[in-house]
Amino acid sequence: MGYAVLSSLALAFVMTAGDWIWEALHIRHTVAAGVTHGAAMCLCLGLAIGIREGRAAAGAIAGPIVGVLAAGVFYLLAPSLRMSAMFPAWMFFWVSFALLQAWLRREHLYASAVIVGLVAAVLSGLAFYAISGIWTRHDPGGPNYAWNFAAWTFAFFPGFAVLFWSRPRS
Repeated sequence: MGYAVLSSLALAFVMTAGDWIWEALHIRHTVAAGVTHGAAMCLCLGLAIGIREGRAAAGAIAGPIVGVLAAGVFYLLAPSLRMSAMFPAWMFFWVSFALLQAWLRREHLYASAVIVGLVAAVLSGLAFYAISGIWTRHDPGGPNYAWNFAAWTFAFFPGFAVLFWSRPRS
């Protein structure tokens, strides 16, 4: 589980830096900004999976593709589902990364990978929902980046823990 903790901390750092960039540069939420943010986040997630599986470059290349596709799912469904579009996008996100991990391992257990991805999505989704106040309940003095870092770590750990439950292929 050490790798899940390290990956969660690394991704929390990236996400907290993203929170700071959105705030400091007063970036308006647009589709382009959301897709760019998702691609950057998923580059890091794909890289974490790729490093663990001994195929860093492939993980780094696939990560942003998953990010753009997951953001696309969200923005495609958002007009009708509003913020509930986050649920299918989140499921797509984790299932895609579980499939990526299976592919990087050269395992053809894709049905198992889908199940792993769904479990990761549910557990991480519950954690993500628990910390959603970092966007909905703003501190009067501005963002508390230490809290954001802790919240992001908490939100991503369950997903990484599920993905990294088994040993990497040697």
